[in-house]
Parts: sequence; structure tokens; C-alpha cells
Amino acid sequence: QVQLVESGGGLVQPGGSLRLSCAASGNIFSINVMGWYRQAPGKQRELVALLSKFGSTNYADSVKGRFTISRGNALVQLQMNSLKPEDTAVYFCYNRDYGNKDYWGQGTQVTVSS
Repeated sequence: QVQLVESGGGLVQPGGSLRLSCAASGNIFSINVMGWYRQAPGKQRELVALLSKFGSTNYADSVKGRFTISRGNALVQLQMNSLKPEDTAVYFCYNRDYGNKDYWGQGTQVTVSS
């Protein structure tokens, strides 16, 4: 089992930056993919960025060039620059282990507004 705890959300003005962090605990050596999804009000949850243990990345087209994902041994971070109002959502940390089991954090709110 893996437990995930996010931090770093908040309110930011358009054009600003935030960094989200997600700390994993438990069976961290089983983790393969780490990343982030988001869900805006009235919309489905969508991929933001994924990073495999071997460094392969996958970004949503809407965040390419603005967001950067990075990871340590039990930590994944999302640096978000040039934020737009449409980035407003609840951001969820995501892990997939080598057995293809998915884990989710509780979510952290990001609001981009002037």
C-alpha cells in the first residue's frame, strides 16, 4: 500500500507560479509512475503530467512549456508557471505501482484568479 499527501495549493493571480508537492509513504519501492491529475468543477478528471521511474514524461498539451514535473525517491513535484484561470482545479497526486494498482491523494485546490 502507498499513501499520498499533497501540499502547495492555493490562490494565485494569472501569470503567477505555484509548486505542488506530493509525499509518498508506505511501500514506496513498488512505485513505478508518479504524476498529477486535475478536476475542474463540472468536468472530468484529466491528466496533467506523468513521470515514470526511468524518466519518461507525459504532459497534457494545455500545460506543455508551463508545467514541469520532477520526482525524488518518494516525492513528486509539479512546478506550475504562467498560470491561467483555466488551470483552476483540484489537483490530485497519482501513483501507479508495478502491479498496475493506482493510488490517489486527497487533492489540493489551485485557484487562479485576479
